Amino acid sequence: MSITTQPAASPAPEGPYFRWLQLGMGIVCMAMIANLQYGWTLFVDPIDAKYHWGRAAIQLAFTLFVVTETWLVPIEAWFVDKYGPRAVIMFGGVMISLAWVLNSYADTLVLLYVAAIVGGIGAGSVYGTCVGNALKWFPDRRGLAAGATAAGFGAGAAITVVPIANMVAESGYQHAFFTFGIGQGVIVFILAIFLRKPSRVMPAKKKQLHLPQTKIDFTPPQVLRSPIFWVMYLVFVMVAAGGLMAAAQIAPIAHDFKIADQPVGLFGFQMAALTFAISLDRIFDGFGRPFFGWVSDTIGREHTMFIAFGTGALMLLTLSVYGHIPIVFVLATAVYFGVFGEIYSLFPATSGDTFGVKFATTNNGMLYTAKGTASLLVPLASIIATHFGWQAVFVVAVALNATAALMAVFVIKPMRRAFILGHEATASAQATDAKVA
Repeated sequence: MSITTQPAASPAPEGPYFRWLQLGMGIVCMAMIANLQYGWTLFVDPIDAKYHWGRAAIQLAFTLFVVTETWLVPIEAWFVDKYGPRAVIMFGGVMISLAWVLNSYADTLVLLYVAAIVGGIGAGSVYGTCVGNALKWFPDRRGLAAGATAAGFGAGAAITVVPIANMVAESGYQHAFFTFGIGQGVIVFILAIFLRKPSRVMPAKKKQLHLPQTKIDFTPPQVLRSPIFWVMYLVFVMVAAGGLMAAAQIAPIAHDFKIADQPVGLFGFQMAALTFAISLDRIFDGFGRPFFGWVSDTIGREHTMFIAFGTGALMLLTLSVYGHIPIVFVLATAVYFGVFGEIYSLFPATSGDTFGVKFATTNNGMLYTAKGTASLLVPLASIIATHFGWQAVFVVAVALNATAALMAVFVIKPMRRAFILGHEATASAQATDAKVA
């Protein structure tokens, strides 16, 4: 087994605040790709009203986007390792613009699906690169850094969902696709010019040693051969499935519950239930990612997963029973997304802790493909809802979240600790034998 150990810590030549600047630019890049996933729900019904393709057929584009966005990340990570983050993110900026421009002209399902694939390639290039870069710059605060970066993706749509909704209503969804597509891509392309990876491996600070963190850098093939990776992958799929279904279907759900346009007053604001829910969902999602990342840096990854997954199951259960009440719909979906988004901070941090820093971008990219696997269940949710109602979909999601919460504590935690300690003991024994020889 070929294992490379991390080099001795030495101070990075960059200034003390340079890595925070890198983190900030990565967050903005992530915000610019957020609408490709979280703004999609605003376009489903307008597209269906124009072409009558059916929700299930239109939502296949969403699945193609997520599958492409996630499953190609390991390949994109290889380009990051070879050429650096700048070129890959520039490429991503061009692709996300092209995707929404194609959406604005799509008059066939085939063209809609092609646009989804192009957008997935672009979004994955940006997402995987920014998260991987954050893990490398912040080994001492992996949960917080990955969470803050993922927050850009989770909350990025919050500031644009109302303008997009208004533009769709006033000028048509095609105009919204074209205008926001160009704008988002240009911003990503410009910021990419200033992004870079650390010139040296950043050392983890001693205060973080109470977390189970490996001192060994595992190569991607070694990671794929480890059972703990596949257990983490399974739990990721279980939790992501419900969240992706909710993100893609929240507008159809609200329309079917007949509450989409009902006014809701909250926090001094009043707007339609659907618009309010989507806006609040993005805010809570964005806040939850760095918050739970910070919590996991303190109490551990698995304990934080248990809290978040359990709360998610409770909110989905609430929606299945009381979701037809506008205020409950708004608040329950907000809390749910607040705890759902943490998978995009906890799993990258857990991957870095378990498999090391050197190949963090690729190893996390492989784990991130679980999101694409989960997206395959999104069209299935539409089919289940058609035959059995949305309550049946929620019940399935509740079961998946509850099971994942238990697995985090009773399966992942002991397996991960045994994996780290076992391989470090082996590496130490090999080092001792080499000295003796």
